[in-house]
Amino acid sequence: MRTLLGILAAALAVPLASAAPSTAAPSSPAPPAGRAVLTWEHVDVSTDQQLRGLDGVNDRTAWVGGSEGGVWRTTDGGKTWKNVSPKGAKGLLFRDVEAASAKVALVLAIGEGRDSRIYRTTNGGRSWTKAFVNQDEKAFYDCMAMWPGDKNGLAMSDPVHGKFRIIATHDGGASWKKLSSKGMPAAEKGEFGFAASGSCLATAGHRDGYLASGGTASRIFVTRDRGRHWSVRTSTIPAAAAGGVFSIAFRSGHGIAVGGDFEAEDNGENMAAFSRGGRTWHNAGDLSGYRSGVDWRTAHMAVAVGPNGSDVSRDGGKTWDRFSQLDLDAVQCVTGGCWGSGPEGTVVRLVRG
Repeated sequence: MRTLLGILAAALAVPLASAAPSTAAPSSPAPPAGRAVLTWEHVDVSTDQQLRGLDGVNDRTAWVGGSEGGVWRTTDGGKTWKNVSPKGAKGLLFRDVEAASAKVALVLAIGEGRDSRIYRTTNGGRSWTKAFVNQDEKAFYDCMAMWPGDKNGLAMSDPVHGKFRIIATHDGGASWKKLSSKGMPAAEKGEFGFAASGSCLATAGHRDGYLASGGTASRIFVTRDRGRHWSVRTSTIPAAAAGGVFSIAFRSGHGIAVGGDFEAEDNGENMAAFSRGGRTWHNAGDLSGYRSGVDWRTAHMAVAVGPNGSDVSRDGGKTWDRFSQLDLDAVQCVTGGCWGSGPEGTVVRLVRG
């Protein structure tokens, strides 16, 4: 059952061949006339792990999770990083981080059976508890997301018995409970989520949530009651065996989705969509390639990242311009800027010239 998804997970786990990160991003296309230059400034972690798990608390504090069980935290804007990896986590694929502060954070490891698990710290990573360990060999968890206040949240697994599985927390991630599948629409055969950047699941407001899928169907599932009941909409991003919607983000009711086919990373045709409220999705034109992560920088500006570079939208996700060729996997924006992360310990901050 998990053969194809296992292959995809393995492919996403291996960094693309590249030179060690430099202190300056690769050359980028010139911005449209009259617009500020956007660049990525390196604040890398000293590791060869791929950093797909990322969350920024603010412009000084951020957490990253790696491809071999590593977790790092900075509280000085990336000048220094502290290794706060959970004991016994070596070899785990950390693909999502949800950080409430410099002290409280959750990290999600993906994989079949017990490899899917959630760790929690309340003391800045000095110690961790296993808040959730998957006991079902048919489940494979991809992403998690918390609502404002960091008390309530969800995590999602690829379909089990024909439906995406949802677990929920109401105590800040200290404990998790599987929700009934009765309110979840059936998945298409061969439909699944992508654990590429921890952003295939997103929250909005205080009760809304969005789940993105790919494979045989490229869709976005919507809940208005914190995961108990869901509806589903087809996105405009093409479905593919290794493609679909990889990342979604919401701000003030405005949704944005990006994706593509990670086996055709230079194809960005029709790989972005936007929505007002998540009920109907509209084609947002072309990106510069497959994109695994997206987030809102401001009410009108969004940033999308992928292995062949980064794009920016300045009109609410309707059109996009490339501004960097740096290989990145994840992006998270906070007050004061955006964080990005990628292969071989790459961590960057967005700078406006």
